[in-house]
Amino acid sequence: MRRSFPSAAAIALAAALLSSCGGQPAPTPPLPKVGVIVTQAGAIPLMTELTGRTMPSETAEVRPQVSGLITARLFTEGSQVEKGQALYQVDPRPYAATDAQARAALANAQAAVEANRLKAERYRTLSATGGISKQDAADAEASWQQSRAQVAAARAALDAARINLGFTRIIAPISGRIGQSSVTRGALVTSDQPTALAKIQRLDPIWVDIQQSSADFIALRHSLESGQLTSAGSAPVHIVLSDGTEWPGTGQLDFADIDVNEQTGTVTLRVTVPNPRGDLLPGLFVKARLTQGMVRGGILVPQAAVTRDQRGNPVVLIVGKGDVIETRAVTTATTFGPNWLVTGGLRPGERVVTEGQLTARPGTRVKVMPASASPTEKGG
Repeated sequence: MRRSFPSAAAIALAAALLSSCGGQPAPTPPLPKVGVIVTQAGAIPLMTELTGRTMPSETAEVRPQVSGLITARLFTEGSQVEKGQALYQVDPRPYAATDAQARAALANAQAAVEANRLKAERYRTLSATGGISKQDAADAEASWQQSRAQVAAARAALDAARINLGFTRIIAPISGRIGQSSVTRGALVTSDQPTALAKIQRLDPIWVDIQQSSADFIALRHSLESGQLTSAGSAPVHIVLSDGTEWPGTGQLDFADIDVNEQTGTVTLRVTVPNPRGDLLPGLFVKARLTQGMVRGGILVPQAAVTRDQRGNPVVLIVGKGDVIETRAVTTATTFGPNWLVTGGLRPGERVVTEGQLTARPGTRVKVMPASASPTEKGG
């Protein structure tokens, strides 16, 4: 019988199969890489951004206090005027005549009082010696006292005439920027007219009235009282204009109103802002960024590190013991620039995943790398 021997190709194939089955095991896949930041606790300012409108710190309407014809307007509309500056001139001639009459009446009363005084003194002497009756002396004394009262009345009438004459020159009650005039030269004005001649507004400093919900306002008070927040003191307030640019100056929070608006449920806060050039005008819509308190032991975490679970609660991934990924529920207070301010759920020194979350699953081991960006303490 003839024997068959394997060919060279078959021998090579068998050798390859044997090497694949009994050789080295397949290499282990590399660990997923994640970027982390190490949490640090500190006193973090609790920032809030509220909307509001600008308004003048002082407003005064210019009104006539006497009636008459306007003979001159003494200011430029839209200009800066100073307190006491003359703005209008009312025809002074009728009031000058009244002033002259009052002067003459006073002089006449003063002359009469002197004559009556001398007469009363003479009658008093004669009455003592029996030269005249006591009734005549009493009548002379009464005439003297009446003439003295007439002098006082004449002096008061002169004062009133002088005041009215002075009112013919209408002056600025406050310093500020004056608006459009409602009358021109030749117009008749009255002391009780409903329409103001012009309006003056003080724009330096200017006020910003901002609104905060009463719920947030009460929660802030409770946090301060419980010690969760400490007072920020006189922290500056930053003003953001409607186009997104930040006003170069900073304001100061003055007070919070004592009433809650029944229609909006908000509390009004007032900020005073220096406005030396008058660039901020009344009625502008602005935003105010202010520090309402300091969070003790607050932790900043990049917003990219915070996700939501199925219930909508904020969670983060942390690298625990053995570089194993864990899920951690956290409490966030507010955004702080590109970060979340975390007030619960994290401790200082923990490693929070900020990069590579898609490949990092809870319970898996990872390779830890420093994150490319760390949280900053710059709010905005």
